[in-house]
Amino acid sequence: MTTDIKTSNHARRPVLVLHGGGGSATVAGLAQHFSSAEAPTLAPVHPGWDGTPRPDWCTGIDDLAFTYLHLLEDSDLTDVVVVGSSLGGWVAAEMAVRDNARRIGRLVLIDAVGIDVPSEPITDFFALDPRAAAEHSWHEPDRFYADPATLPAEELARRQGNMATMRLLAGDPYMHDPKLMRRLGRVRQPALLVWGESDRIVTPEYGAAYANAFGNGRLEVVPEAGHLPHIEQPDATFALIDAWLRA
Repeated sequence: MTTDIKTSNHARRPVLVLHGGGGSATVAGLAQHFSSAEAPTLAPVHPGWDGTPRPDWCTGIDDLAFTYLHLLEDSDLTDVVVVGSSLGGWVAAEMAVRDNARRIGRLVLIDAVGIDVPSEPITDFFALDPRAAAEHSWHEPDRFYADPATLPAEELARRQGNMATMRLLAGDPYMHDPKLMRRLGRVRQPALLVWGESDRIVTPEYGAAYANAFGNGRLEVVPEAGHLPHIEQPDATFALIDAWLRA
């Protein structure tokens, strides 16, 4: 696991940014947003993603959750804002239900997976071809679709490696923890759930159920955005997050 830690002399809440299945590049803008506001920012690469080694003991999302709780403890950080995108949001939620030391101050989950909502099933991302994946993930798929045949070999290998690790850690049961939803009601930290209006991987209705499961959850929907609103509509997404954190 690698980290990017930036410190500040200003009294800012520390921020932990957790990426989704696409790897660290998908949250680079988020990390930059917080660090440019002089918040101490940690943006780790999950073990097994982006070519990093995965320890033998790291076989589930709960292992990532404990890894990052230990990181907060070892760094002696409190009142941490944990921001997670997609699978990273699932990790953040699993951290919150295990945060006995109360290291986490607030949660921001962006189009997170992790719970089972029978009326709003999570799309099987592994079953989608690249074009279908773009159609499900973006409000404007033509803008973001990349034909795998045009990708450099190194980038293609990175993506395939990320998918393999995601399948190992989150493939069975698929993209959720059956126990998580009922545990979220015990989480007292405020949780903001930010959702792209056009997300077809996990719908806004799924996001509403997720927000309602928290003891103190709130859903905000970003228009003209899909599964990664912080990439597709960064200004609107950052404005929502910043306003909520100031409140």
